[in-house]
Amino acid sequence: MCKDDFFCIFAPKYFKNTKFQFMSIWVIFTLLGSLALLMYGMKSMSEALQKMAGPQLRHVLGAMTTNRFTGMLTGMLVTASVQSSTATTVMTVSFVNAGLLTLAQAISVIMGANIGTTLTAWIMSAGMSFDISQLAFPAFFVGIILIYQKKYRYIGDFLFGVAFLIFALATLRVTGQNMHLGENQTVLEFFASFDPDSFLTTLIFLLLGGILTFCVQSSAAVMAITMILCSSGALPIYQGIALVMGENIGTTVTSNLAAMSANTQARRAALAHMFFNVFGVIWILFVFRPFIDMVCGWVGYDVNMTVENAGTHAVLANSAKLSFVLAAFHTSFNVANTFILIWFIPQIERFVCWVIKPKKVDEEEDFRLHFITAGFMKTPELSVLEAQKEIQQFSNRMQRMFGMVRELLTLSSSSSGKKKDNQAGEFNKLYTRIEKYEGISDNMELEIANYLNSVSDAHLSDDTKAKIRAMLREVSELESIGDACFNMARTISRKYNGKQDHFVDKQYDHLHQMMELTDQSLSQMNRLMGGRKESFDVNRTFNIENEINNYRNQLKSQNINDVNNREYTYAVGTIYMDLINECEKLGDYVVNVVEARMGLRQKEA
Repeated sequence: MCKDDFFCIFAPKYFKNTKFQFMSIWVIFTLLGSLALLMYGMKSMSEALQKMAGPQLRHVLGAMTTNRFTGMLTGMLVTASVQSSTATTVMTVSFVNAGLLTLAQAISVIMGANIGTTLTAWIMSAGMSFDISQLAFPAFFVGIILIYQKKYRYIGDFLFGVAFLIFALATLRVTGQNMHLGENQTVLEFFASFDPDSFLTTLIFLLLGGILTFCVQSSAAVMAITMILCSSGALPIYQGIALVMGENIGTTVTSNLAAMSANTQARRAALAHMFFNVFGVIWILFVFRPFIDMVCGWVGYDVNMTVENAGTHAVLANSAKLSFVLAAFHTSFNVANTFILIWFIPQIERFVCWVIKPKKVDEEEDFRLHFITAGFMKTPELSVLEAQKEIQQFSNRMQRMFGMVRELLTLSSSSSGKKKDNQAGEFNKLYTRIEKYEGISDNMELEIANYLNSVSDAHLSDDTKAKIRAMLREVSELESIGDACFNMARTISRKYNGKQDHFVDKQYDHLHQMMELTDQSLSQMNRLMGGRKESFDVNRTFNIENEINNYRNQLKSQNINDVNNREYTYAVGTIYMDLINECEKLGDYVVNVVEARMGLRQKEA
C-alpha cells in the first residue's frame, strides 16, 4: 500500500511496526512550507500597506484619539487596515513617548488593536472553508505588472502578499484534508485521552497555545494549525478554543520580552496589552462552556453531533464550520473583553504605572537611547519615526551642552583673576560634564547611524529612503555641534588655567552677545525638530545665521584694531576670536541640520 511512499521506503523497519502511523515527510514539509508562506504573505501585506499609508496612519492615530472610544475605534481600524497589531502598538507607544498621546489613550488604542487583529482569523477561516486558490494567480499576474511600475509598485507588493496568503491557505486546506486527521485513530485517541469536561484539560491546551505562539512568533500560524485540527474533526472545539486563548497570551509575552530593553512608557504599554488579554482569559474561564455554546449557536455548529447519531458525513460537514467558530469566538472574546475593560482604563493606567516605575537616573549624565530599542521595532517604515524622536532628543541634548559652555564662560569671568578653591572646583566639575557630553554625542551619532543603516537594508519606500539620508546628515551635523561646544570649553579652560590675561569687559559682552545669537539659532533648530516642518519658518534660521556671520566679521575687524591699540594682548585676542569663530561654525552646523530636516539642498561652501 505504501510502496510509492518516500517515507515507507526509506524509514527503518521499527518505525513501520510501531502502533503510530507516521505522515509522509512530504506532507510535513508541505504543511510547514504553507505556514511559512502564510506568515510571509501577512508580513508582505502589512509592510506594503504601511509603505502606502504610513504617514497618514500616524496622523490618523494622533488625531482620532480624543477619548477612550475614538481611541478604541482608531486602533481597530488601523490594525484591520495594516493587518498587524504589532505595528499599531509600536505607533501608539511612539506617540506616548512624544507626548502626543497619554498612556490612557494608548491603552484604548491597544484594546481596539486586539479587535482589529481578529479580521485575520476571518480571512483564514474563509480560506480554510472554501477553495480560493484560483484567486491567487490573477493576483500574482496583476501584482507583477504593478511592481515594475514605479508609481504602483506598493500596490503590487500588497497584491503579491494577498496572493501568497491565499495560496498558503488553499494549500493548508488541501493538506489538512489529505492528512485525514479526523479518521486517524491514533490522533483521535491522543485527543480523547484528555478529559473534555476537566478544567485541567482546558488549562493544558491554554498553556500549549501560549508556548506554541511564543516559539513560532506568529499567532496567525498557530491559528492556522488550530483550524486544520478542528476542521478535520480531530480536535474538539473546547480544546481548540483553549488553544486560541493561549495564543492571545503568547503574543503578548513576545511584546513584553521585546519591550524589556525599551523605555518606561513602552514597557507600560506592553504590560497593559498583557493585562488586557490575561484578564480576558481569566473571566472567560468562568463562563467557558456557556460562552462557547453561544458562539457555536451563532455560527450554526452543533456541539452535540456525533458519528453515532448523525453519521460520518454529517459530522465532517459540521466540523467544517469550526474554522468560523474559532474566528467568531476570537472576535466575540475581544469585543466582550474590550467592552468590560474600556470603563476601567484609568485604573489599568494606575496599575501599570505602579508595577513599572521609572528608573531613577540622571538622563543628562547617562547615555541611553530612549526610543530606539533592539527587538521592539519590527516595521522598518515605523522605525524611522522612532529614530526621528531619538534625533530630537539628541538635538535637545546639544543645546543643553551649549548652555553649559555659556555657564563655563560666566564662571571664568566672575573670578577676575582670583581663583578661589570652591570656584575652581565648580569650574572643573562643569568642564568634566561638558567633556562627558562630548563623548555622549559621539556615541549617539554612532548608535543612531548604525540603527538607520540597519533599517535601510529593508525594502523601503522612496520617501522613507530620502528621510533616512536626511537623518544621517542630521546626526552627523549634531555631532559636529557637540564638537564645537567642546572646542569652546577647551579654549575657555585653557585660558582659565593658563597664564594669559583675562578678557576685558567688552570682550565678555561681545562673547555673551554672540552666544545669545547662537542659542537662538539652536532654539529654532529644536523647534523644528520637535514640530512639523510645514509650520516652520526656515527664513528665521537663515536670518539668525546672517546676523551671526555679520557680527563675526564686525568683531574680527574690531579685534585687529583693539590689539593694535594695545587694549589687550595678541594672545588674548587670538583666544577671543577662536571662541567667536567656533560660535560661527556652530551656527553653520545648525543651518545644515535645518536644511536636512526641511529637505533642502546643502549650500555650496
